[in-house]
Amino acid sequence: MEPVFADFSTDPARLSNAVIAHHRCGIAPSHLALGAGGYVRLDFTVGEREEIAEAVVAVTVLGAGAPMDVLLNGKVLAEELAVPGDGGHGDPRVTALSVPGELLAVGDHLLEIRNPEGAEGLLRLRAVTVDPAHDRERSERAREARAAGRSVVAFATEVRAPGATAWQTGSRLLFHIDSIRSVDGGERALPAHLAWRGADGSEAAIGLRADLSGFLGHRTTADGVVTEYRGTLADRRAYPEGTAGALLHRFSTEEGHDGAWSPSGELRLLLDDGGAPVERVSWTDRRGATASVVLGSAHKHVTAEPVGELRDITRTVVDVEASDEFDLVGEVAENLLTKSWSKWLANDETAELDFTLERPAAVAVYRLTSANDAPERDPRDWELQGSHDGDHWTTVDSRAGEHFRQRHETKEYSVASPASYAHYRLSITGNRGSDQTQLSRVQFLAGETSAAGPTHGAADFTGYRAPRGGDPVGYRGTAVPGPWSDAPGQEEGKEAGRALQQLLAGDLDDTARGLDDAARLIGKLAAYLKNS
Repeated sequence: MEPVFADFSTDPARLSNAVIAHHRCGIAPSHLALGAGGYVRLDFTVGEREEIAEAVVAVTVLGAGAPMDVLLNGKVLAEELAVPGDGGHGDPRVTALSVPGELLAVGDHLLEIRNPEGAEGLLRLRAVTVDPAHDRERSERAREARAAGRSVVAFATEVRAPGATAWQTGSRLLFHIDSIRSVDGGERALPAHLAWRGADGSEAAIGLRADLSGFLGHRTTADGVVTEYRGTLADRRAYPEGTAGALLHRFSTEEGHDGAWSPSGELRLLLDDGGAPVERVSWTDRRGATASVVLGSAHKHVTAEPVGELRDITRTVVDVEASDEFDLVGEVAENLLTKSWSKWLANDETAELDFTLERPAAVAVYRLTSANDAPERDPRDWELQGSHDGDHWTTVDSRAGEHFRQRHETKEYSVASPASYAHYRLSITGNRGSDQTQLSRVQFLAGETSAAGPTHGAADFTGYRAPRGGDPVGYRGTAVPGPWSDAPGQEEGKEAGRALQQLLAGDLDDTARGLDDAARLIGKLAAYLKNS
């Protein structure tokens, strides 16, 4: 029997060999909420040449709630079945029901789950699976494999000092860890626990919810400050979507057994917490397999020399903030990013301007344009600083005694050793003698960067991995040089074809092997839409 599942922990729900109809239901981020008298109907098929002696229907609900009725083809499997009330409100609870084989003959079947009329409370339905009794985890494996396909995950994060009550907004966390051939037989699984260390000494460790809707953990900054750390799912996509602009590593890997190394597939690794690039990553996946890798120096951020023609990246600035600005007459920091003759004015002889880029870039040249009047307000001394996280800054260029000879004059300054940063700060420490400071425009330019490539013949990461309950083995990888054919921007013009391919391969192939089955499912879906 083709795997049968309906997974309501995501929106939209993930389905295999199933068409769903529901009544008196609310769609929540992690479940389907059935009110009194509400029901979910799951239409599935048992194909030809399948003899099922016994099957198992597994119904997963969140927490204790209303009782449920479960019917298969009109026959009651369970009536007013109450879910035990111990544990937390959101804990998943699985109820397994035995189904005699004679109820699952070749053909179409209808499984119905109800919250009885007059029942108090909601029935929070998370997932439903139907499997042969001899292979009860078939649908769960298929469901996990489908979920693992959406492996580019982004979280909105918050941090809080121990003992404090208020949470503070943190940087976005983005990760993608995909071992093309996993340690336990080749099926991919998403992380359950994740820990990493940044090149600046910062560290973090998190535990992820089963449905990836959030995480809890802790962080230690580069200067040793410990905070609580939590996140809420913000986005989840199938690779390579969502990876544009991020530092993605790709390795050809090997496993080591008793000193002998053998090919072990490929590893893609992306982890961006808004801070310094990672140098060590450890994880445990949903099946209990573990791995830990340390990236070699070839994959740390190093000083990068710009090559080729410089390009203006000012348009990639997504936010600019000033320590002070004269907003009463519109002389604000945002004016610095426009081509007009407007300006920014601060009521102070010193000032700071913070620029956040859409993606990290190595600024090789920056330009400053003087304002329309009052030369004594022109900056004279300043530092340009870069930061990975917006908190810890590194000076990349400094100037003293600078002089603009005329109004609206643009002067260009080179950065001796460009390095890639997501945040830049212009820290003005003195002007030409006024108690106010002003500029008309700030521009940033960057070129393609060339850094020392990986050392071929030596591992670009080293570490270990182990299956659940098994012994660890050596694990090493050599960088796969880009650009890659599946990377963002490498297949422009093929998005529509790729989407169609995913639809056919992901939905129809997962729900029916033959064209007849596909047509039958589409026909049923059309009938439901027509009658709904």
